[in-house]
Amino acid sequence: MTFAERYKDYVKTVLAEHEAVFSAQETGELESFLHAIMEAERVFVVGAGREGIAARSFTMRIMHLGKETYWLWDDTTPGMKAGDLFLAVDGSGKIGHIDYLVEQALRTGAKVGIITGAPGEPIPQKADHLLFVPAAVYKGTDPRVVKSAQPMGNLFEQHLFLLFDIMVMLLREEMGLSYEQMESRHRNIE
Repeated sequence: MTFAERYKDYVKTVLAEHEAVFSAQETGELESFLHAIMEAERVFVVGAGREGIAARSFTMRIMHLGKETYWLWDDTTPGMKAGDLFLAVDGSGKIGHIDYLVEQALRTGAKVGIITGAPGEPIPQKADHLLFVPAAVYKGTDPRVVKSAQPMGNLFEQHLFLLFDIMVMLLREEMGLSYEQMESRHRNIE
């Protein structure tokens, strides 16, 4: 097989995996999760590794929607309180420091939302709002996920970027905002 043929084969495989995950996404759960974001006074977001990179991009877009939003590890992040929403990405449902942060957030009275590929694990079970992304995830255990030909957690991590952008598009519509209003909140000192 030539390089070009292998490349095209990988493209078809990856696109088919994402299409299968989108088809398997439970939309009622997704809609409920979006309402939790809209109803929150402030939104705090955290994730680790590549999942965290996707989560951080989601944090930026939530801010562009006009929500007071914080990436948990920024030095200017204030304390949480009742009325706030703490969003954690924990693909495997087994990340120890995410468990610690969930416990701390719950103590403040904030609601907790967890985005995961393993909703049956103990950490996701602590969530007030749970979003199961049915994509193969590194060290995941849920048999309902779409299997992947890719290494480790690639499918879950990639899919977060796509799903988060679609979630922002849906939130924008639900909140009655224009793309121009979002753009007006974009950093303007680049």
